[in-house]
Amino acid sequence: MTDLSAVKRSLASQAIETPSWAYGNSGTRFKVFAQPGVPRSPEEKIADAATVHKYTGVAPTVALHIPWDRVDDYGALTRYAEDLGVRIGAINTNVFQDDDYKLGSVTNPDPGIRRKATDHLLDAIGVMDATGSRDLKLWFSDGINYPGQDDLRERQDRLAAALRETYDRLGDEQRILLEYKLFEPAFYATDIPDWGTSYAHCVELGPKATVCIDTGHHAPGTNIEFIVAFLLRQNRLGAFDFNSRFYADDDLMVGAADPFQLFRIMYEIVRADALDPSYGIAFMLDQCHNIEQKIPAVIRSVMNVQEATAKALLVDRDALATAQRAGDVLEANAVLMDAYNTDVRPLLAEVRADAGLDPDPVGAYRRSGYQRRIEEERAEGAQAGWGA
Repeated sequence: MTDLSAVKRSLASQAIETPSWAYGNSGTRFKVFAQPGVPRSPEEKIADAATVHKYTGVAPTVALHIPWDRVDDYGALTRYAEDLGVRIGAINTNVFQDDDYKLGSVTNPDPGIRRKATDHLLDAIGVMDATGSRDLKLWFSDGINYPGQDDLRERQDRLAAALRETYDRLGDEQRILLEYKLFEPAFYATDIPDWGTSYAHCVELGPKATVCIDTGHHAPGTNIEFIVAFLLRQNRLGAFDFNSRFYADDDLMVGAADPFQLFRIMYEIVRADALDPSYGIAFMLDQCHNIEQKIPAVIRSVMNVQEATAKALLVDRDALATAQRAGDVLEANAVLMDAYNTDVRPLLAEVRADAGLDPDPVGAYRRSGYQRRIEEERAEGAQAGWGA
């Protein structure tokens, strides 16, 4: 029998990190769609993230992307965030937008370009030092488009060398989150294409290197919850980048395409007792809100993660274990489906009310007038896109 009071405590302590880039203009390969009121500076991105936390109560950190969020004084930026009730979270690197990186960054055949890319990773750790951030998130677009374009094994050696130098620069409480992606922009061979490659490099590096799972970075039909279970068993699951996909790396709102998958993922987290922030997993969003309003979309994504988590917490684990041990296939599946089919919105409304929050975060935001105010205040000089 599920203890509802324990479920509510777990939900109240949940923490979901939002990304600075989710609040700015974004688009597709064809068009960046400008919206009124988008942030013009890292400070305004943090203000929007603080607004999401204000209405959800479970988004206390905001990830930065360097150089998109570069400032002269990261200590001042950190204090600004804290004054608004949030903290700086993961520091994300960017070694994919410079012209130099056309043939790769840390795996580029040119040693000078490899040096430039690795120096950027080291500089990002300096940002972590200044902001008190724990996590350095690394994603590499490196790869090749044609057989014979470069040596596959040598590229792995170059990658390992850059990761080693970066790892050795980490502080005692800092760690690497190593992301992977099946393809894009490289199509023949991506240098970190899957969780196994990321995991192997992390094991080689040491205990301060962990895998980041982006839920949109897999082949169709991939059993992501199996990956979660395996990495949890190895104590190598460091973070999620939550989003949804229909075809490739769509970066849609989490839970939009397959909410049942999100529930299955969160059940593996609950089953491992890994939901509590003290366990160390960073539950982050990584999304591009191209046609929808930014802040309400982020709030909705946070709520979708909460709903999947609540359903996962409602699984009768004793009944499930009994059915599994008995080999009762239908009953075991029914236990999971009973939890998934539960309407948890009233439960989450209670959790929010207990915390002094409006039970309807999206409605509360819309009634607040914040959107109208930022559209007026930020009418001039809005950012043109991701990297502006």
